[in-house]
Amino acid sequence: MSRLSALWALPPIALGVATAIWFVSNAPEPAQLDTETQGPAVRVRTITPTEIRPVAHGWGSVRPATRWTAIAEVRGQIVWRHPDLEAGRLIRAGTEVMRIDPSDYELAIAQARADAQALAAEAAQLAAEQANTERVLALETERLRLAEADQTRIDGLVAQGVNPQTRADEAERAVLAARRTVTELTNSLALMPARRARIEAQQARTEAALARAERDLSHTRLSAPFDMRVTRVNAERFQPVSVGQVLIEGDALDQVEVVVQVPVPAFQRLLAPLHLPGDTLSAMRTGPAELIAAELHPIDNPGQVWAATVTRVEGMLDPKARTVPVVVTVEAPYDGAAPPLRLPLVPNMQVEVTLRGAPLADVITVPEAALHGDEIYLVTEENRLQRRLVSVAFRQDGQVTLREGLAAGERIVLDDLAPAFEGMALTPIEDTP
Repeated sequence: MSRLSALWALPPIALGVATAIWFVSNAPEPAQLDTETQGPAVRVRTITPTEIRPVAHGWGSVRPATRWTAIAEVRGQIVWRHPDLEAGRLIRAGTEVMRIDPSDYELAIAQARADAQALAAEAAQLAAEQANTERVLALETERLRLAEADQTRIDGLVAQGVNPQTRADEAERAVLAARRTVTELTNSLALMPARRARIEAQQARTEAALARAERDLSHTRLSAPFDMRVTRVNAERFQPVSVGQVLIEGDALDQVEVVVQVPVPAFQRLLAPLHLPGDTLSAMRTGPAELIAAELHPIDNPGQVWAATVTRVEGMLDPKARTVPVVVTVEAPYDGAAPPLRLPLVPNMQVEVTLRGAPLADVITVPEAALHGDEIYLVTEENRLQRRLVSVAFRQDGQVTLREGLAAGERIVLDDLAPAFEGMALTPIEDTP
């Protein structure tokens, strides 16, 4: 029975083997797979030289470009004060704002003028004396000539025995007296230039005293030197003031300025297109500030923009922050003011300043995310990864400007690869900026 059962099982087995052989012989050939490795897809960008304008931002406080501090140059009592002379008021240029008692200085002027008149009279008297002395000297000189001639004649007669010796002695005494008078008159004339010089010196001193008194008198009236806003008044009516006392303080209305503390790298970036000789400190002292554009806006109102001008760069770094102090000036800070929508630029207002340097042409820039330390990932023509060292010039607004390392037409990888090994295959996808 067991052998008969085995015979019955052979046909199904044979049928299965035949079916398997048929499927194998009629199966399609295995597909040929491309053995080239497909790398990860990455975004790439083709390098194109562009133009960029260096920009730096800074913050500072508004301050007046010109400030007036009225200091008393004479002593006295305040006898008059302008009714609008109060802190916060606007005063027009040339307006008299305060007056000090002028009585003492008017008396000093009167005294100096009287002294000048007295000296003028003394000078006229001296001139008259000189003229009289010169006339008398001429007469005495003639008398001396006659006395000498008479003495000569008498001496001859005495020698002949006609006249006695006493007559010759009298003639000699007459000559000596006339000679003494001539000498005295000559000495008087010689002293007159010294007397005239003394009078002239006294006149000069009197004129100086008169000028000083008139100058002091002019200082008793204080007037605004320019259109200004009064910030402080330190003297009241009937109050005595002394020399050197601060009376009034005010700020000019025509200009304000802001000292912007700019980091040294940002300042160097602004000067980069100018190719200035020397170091940064030299550029701070003599740099072409007129080539740096500026604008500012109040921190609490970014929509209120004011055009500014870089007027100078102070000659030393800030001792604490080690930043470059750049001074920008705004003309007519009150023009167009319409509070509360548009406030004027008043002192101590906090503002943000934007500085723009001259444009840089044909520079290579890449997104900051494409920079990995000091390397850039490139895609070769064979779509392989290449790592290259680059030199960074500066960073600005999410872009990195390179000094060297890349050329126009090369493709950079914008994505971050991990791992990123030299020569790995990539699938580039062009990205547009």
